[in-house]
Amino acid sequence: MADLKGKTLFITGASRGIGLAIGLRAARDGANIVIAAKTTEAHPKLPGTIFTAAREIEAAGGQALAMATDIRFEDQVRAAVETAVKRFGGIDVLVNNASAISLTGTLETPIKRFDLMMEINTRGTFLCSQACLPHLKRAANPHILTLSPPLNLSPRWFAPHVAYTIAKYGMSLCVLGMAEEFRGAGIAVNALWPRTVIATAALQMIPGVDPGHGRKPEILADAAHWILTQPARALTGNFFIDEDVLVRAGITDLARYAVDPAKPLQTDLFLD
Repeated sequence: MADLKGKTLFITGASRGIGLAIGLRAARDGANIVIAAKTTEAHPKLPGTIFTAAREIEAAGGQALAMATDIRFEDQVRAAVETAVKRFGGIDVLVNNASAISLTGTLETPIKRFDLMMEINTRGTFLCSQACLPHLKRAANPHILTLSPPLNLSPRWFAPHVAYTIAKYGMSLCVLGMAEEFRGAGIAVNALWPRTVIATAALQMIPGVDPGHGRKPEILADAAHWILTQPARALTGNFFIDEDVLVRAGITDLARYAVDPAKPLQTDLFLD
């Protein structure tokens, strides 16, 4: 499959950052993008809403459906999926991008924050996948792509922020299990994770992290595009790293993705 023209992508957390970048890349092919995210009014520190994202998607050449969706709530997720199916006739791709983060130790993590990360990251990924699967089963080349890391059980990735690691690895465990569960149905289930930190508005809210040492979200968008245009039956159960995907796609010059080429790149979490 050369491109995503006419395909419908249901992307969680697509009002900004990586989710929006993936949507914009697909929109350039002429894809339909369902923007399933919470933000309906601009946040002072996190620019972008589902409506501004929809305008960007349409300006890029795609069709957009802005759905105010908090993936912690089953009724909102199922309503968004059904509305998307009515509007576009089905769902070809689910991108589980929405995520909550708190890089805090056990004593510094309020249970409310623990619950938030579990509900959005692990439970949200499971719920959105469950809601989309009946429609993906009817798609010609169905994919689930989850923005989560390879399962690295080194204690160094648990000790500083055990709650976040559990919640994020829960997303990866969904990939591991569902890839095998739906292999026979021809549904590709893969994970994608960046080699370096990615310069998004959310990253700037994490103390001590300089986005200048990272790459632009477009590197993940280009990697996701390659994955989602592959035959689903031939590419499932993988924990992809963005730059490795681009090498497979024939892109070896990654300098254009750097925020500041003069600064050394900072490796992302969970990668040795």
